[in-house]
This record gives sequence, structure tokens and C-alpha cells, in this order.
Amino acid sequence: MDLTGDKPSAPRSSPVYVHNPHLDSLKDDVLYHFSLGTRTHNLPAMFGDVKFVCVGGSPWRIKSFTEYIAAELAIEEPNSGYANICAGTDRYTMYKVGPVLSVSHGMGIPSIAIMLHELIKLLHHAHCTDVTVIRIGTSGGIGLEPGTVVVTKQSVDATFLPRLEQVILGKTVVRNTDLDQGLAEELLQCSKELSQFETVIGNTMCTLDFYEGQARLDGALCSYTEKDKQDYLIKAKEAGVCNIEMESSVFAAMCKLSGLRAAVVCVTLLDRLKGDQLNSSHDVLHDYQLRPQILFTNVSRVGFEPTLPTGDQNPHIGMEALLESGAFDSSAILTEVWSGIIKLQRLNCDLPSEVVLFYFIDLVEPLIPSKTAGCDNEYNR
Repeated sequence: MDLTGDKPSAPRSSPVYVHNPHLDSLKDDVLYHFSLGTRTHNLPAMFGDVKFVCVGGSPWRIKSFTEYIAAELAIEEPNSGYANICAGTDRYTMYKVGPVLSVSHGMGIPSIAIMLHELIKLLHHAHCTDVTVIRIGTSGGIGLEPGTVVVTKQSVDATFLPRLEQVILGKTVVRNTDLDQGLAEELLQCSKELSQFETVIGNTMCTLDFYEGQARLDGALCSYTEKDKQDYLIKAKEAGVCNIEMESSVFAAMCKLSGLRAAVVCVTLLDRLKGDQLNSSHDVLHDYQLRPQILFTNVSRVGFEPTLPTGDQNPHIGMEALLESGAFDSSAILTEVWSGIIKLQRLNCDLPSEVVLFYFIDLVEPLIPSKTAGCDNEYNR
């Protein structure tokens, strides 16, 4: 925060892009698989505040995630009941609590691609900005202990190349599958701070099939040997592949083209070098599946909670605060700050022609009002 005298310029917001000029001619853009539309629903009112989107394959997992994040971030009552916004269709499920939207996408590239087309249009029509999208899910690991969480660096195809190939009008179109590396590092750092489970960053192989496409030996069809399988998986590991799933490539490609900050976080349920079938108990698998939810929640927590750094980035201030007003007057420079983080406290500073509200959270020390130049302090417990 710049307190040197000049008012800082507002940071640029990042919109959600759609690359389709034909949408401009539509009087009503029907999001068919969501049972929503621009003419039948006020999308800006319903979704305009969305900053975080969680997508996952299972409708149950998405409902569970919604309840979990609502409780963890104290957005809404955890037992208040959450209506499925897509109740008019049985294709996908969608829930919203505060600025967090969660959507199921089913299994495989075709299913998640349909969902993403309509999700991206929804966010665009709702005029959302600075949106972070994270796919949470399960996967098969390669050389990793079951329960390890993999944050995807790149999504690669079955030949270990970072690309998505799609046939459009009879021609093969190749798209980039890079993900936001800054967000991936944030997720890894978050896991280190939590110290609850092992988390690694690596490539994720996205396949077109669960059985033969992933070198399984237990499908209805199989034309290769155990040695063939092991050789292939070892080559994948040598190429930097840590896990295998079926959605990450199109997720990465579409989010990148739409200007969305995106990450893929999947827990490994087994080590594919040691077998093909799941033998862990239901309780163990349930615990594993919670791990990506925990990472998502703790990373998104930053969007809800301003921090109070104690460094010397500025000789007059040791905190960063959320300003409810867009203006800041340099005559009100804070000369003392709290060393702890303050839970739901509000400091009202009456500045020339402006009222600025500072919000803090998570009380770790008793509240002591700071001294300011030209400000009257008021705080509420």
C-alpha cells in the first residue's frame, strides 16, 4: 500500500473472456446444461460477486465441498441447506456460498468441456473479474504413496506432451495446457504450512479412458502385458508425470484462453505401479478426498482475510487492510499497529471527505486501539 502522498491507482481487474463474436447477436444465451439463461435469469445479480470457483467430477463431492467451505470460512451457517442452482437439469450440480461457486463436471474431457463452455459464459455474462478456478478430484499416482496430493504443473497427453488436441471442422487444433504456476506454488506452500499431508507439484497425464488409456489390466479389453504396462508407466514417470486423470487438459486449455487463473489439485488413491484396483477402506478414501478441499479452502481464505505483515516495507505501517472506500488520504498515516490479527474488528477513520473502513480477522491478541494522525478511533468487540 502506497502511503507516500499520492493516491494509488486502482489495480486492473481481469475479466473473463469469451472468444466467440457470434454471442453478441444472441438475444438470449441459453446455458442449456445449467438450466440458466441471460433472458430468464439476472446473472450479474446471481453471480457477479464470484471470485473463486471449485469444479469436481462428483455431485456429492461438490455438495460436500460447499458445506465444508461455508463452515471453514464462516460464510454461511454450515447446516443452512444449499439449493442446487442447476436443479432444472440432471446434467450438473451447482452451489454458491458468498463469492465461492462450486460446480460438478462429470467424468472425462467431453463432460467437463461442455460444463466449462457454459461456466465461462456464465462468468462473462455476470461481469465477474479476477476469478480463480480450481479443479479438485482424485487420480492414480505413479510412484507416490496413496493420499499424496498432486498440484499440476502441466497437463500432458498420453504421449507425455503438454497439449490438447481437438478436431474442429475436420481439422486438428492443438491448444496449450499450461496452468498458473504462481497459483500452483501458493497451493504447495499452503500444504507445507498445514503439514497435514504430502503434496507435490508435477505433470498430470490426461487420458481419454479409465482402463486401456491408463494401462490398466482389469478392463473388459486388454491387449498388452504386465511388462508393457510397467514399461509405459515408468516412461511416464521419467517424463515428470506424477498422476493420471481424465479432465485436466481441456480444463487447462479453456481456462488459459478465457483469462482464468486456474489450478488442478488431485489426490492419489493408489500407486499405479503397484496395482490397478482400490483396496483402501471407505473411511480412508473419504479422508483422502477431503485433502484437495482443505487446500482449496486455505488458499481461497486469502481472498477473505486481509493480513497484517510485521515487516518494514513502510516505516509508517505494518499492515495491509481492505479499504471499503476507494480513496485514501495521506494525512491519516498509521504510526502504531497491532502485532496480532484482529477478529472482525472495525476501525473507522474520518478522513477529509471520505470514510475509510479497515477490517481485520482472527483474534490472537487483545484489541488495543492504534494511534493515528488526524483520525478518531472507534472499535467494537
